[in-house]
Amino acid sequence: MKFRAWLARFMAGRYGVDQLNKDLLWVYIVLAILSMFVPYLQILTLACVIWLFFRIFSRNVQKRYAENMKYMKYRQRVTGRFGLQKRKWAERKTHRYRTCPYCKATVRLPYKKGKHTVGCPRCRKDFQVKI
Repeated sequence: MKFRAWLARFMAGRYGVDQLNKDLLWVYIVLAILSMFVPYLQILTLACVIWLFFRIFSRNVQKRYAENMKYMKYRQRVTGRFGLQKRKWAERKTHRYRTCPYCKATVRLPYKKGKHTVGCPRCRKDFQVKI
């Protein structure tokens, strides 16, 4: 019980773990495995674990939060593309996806054959679609 109280006092005001730290941990694990075969990766592995612990124990919460938000925006751009492809495949029998010619937004449409006039939800312009 003494250790838990000490740990709670020690971590008070520290940043802790966020999504960037979780992904850094996975990068560290992959680098640690690869560094068994490639000796030059040991320096990169060490730098990764130092950065990981620095972020966890940092008292500058606002800066770490801003770093995480920047990372999450980048991560969303990368993973969002895969999520859209997964959703397109899952809904291939009931919906069609078309791109707005004005703003390049992806529009989800019900699968009804023929010509349709579609309103883009982003730019609010109408365009013709043939399904």
